[in-house]
Amino acid sequence: MATTASTTVHLSLTSVTLEVADPEAAHRFHSALGVETRVRLRASGAHTGGFRGFTLALTVPGPATVDGFLADAVGAGADVVKPATKSLWGYGGVVRAPDGTIWKIATSAKKDTGPVTRTVDAFVLLLGVEDVKATRQYYAARGLAVARSFGGKYTEFAADGPDAVRLALYKRRALAKDLGVADDGTGSHRIVLGGTGGAFTDPDGFTWEHSA
Repeated sequence: MATTASTTVHLSLTSVTLEVADPEAAHRFHSALGVETRVRLRASGAHTGGFRGFTLALTVPGPATVDGFLADAVGAGADVVKPATKSLWGYGGVVRAPDGTIWKIATSAKKDTGPVTRTVDAFVLLLGVEDVKATRQYYAARGLAVARSFGGKYTEFAADGPDAVRLALYKRRALAKDLGVADDGTGSHRIVLGGTGGAFTDPDGFTWEHSA
């Protein structure tokens, strides 16, 4: 009996490139956070305004480490969008980098159980999308494995390794509210995702390019 080879493309997120007006200033900021090897930079003057529809999030071990990262971010030119506060899920704050990218630094721990460190437990790229279920299905069809999913509210895809940037989906309006910004925005997202599945643009306008 003849068999048919699968044509499914197994997509994986291999790089994240931020399009910035001043690459040198952006590099200084990323170096201050210790993420300069995880985020690529590309010069761009593309128009962008308001919420770009995504955030980069660092999950760290404890509140004091959150405060340390936020202080380093502000020292490197970031503006505080949402001061670090306690919540039902933990502790965290939000800043806007000099290039305009929004960063969230957070922990699920309610109190420190060890010394302040520079450890990053997880690095997550959260895309704000209109329909989490539909976009999850879109990416799953391209070969991304779902690691966690909470209905139409949140989805996180499996990462290729402990140091890889994890891709997650969140309702755009809910993400903006969580970050403390308005959800309207115009122009470019100013981010390009690199992957093994070729070049394409997803349903929410996020662009992918081939990256081995």
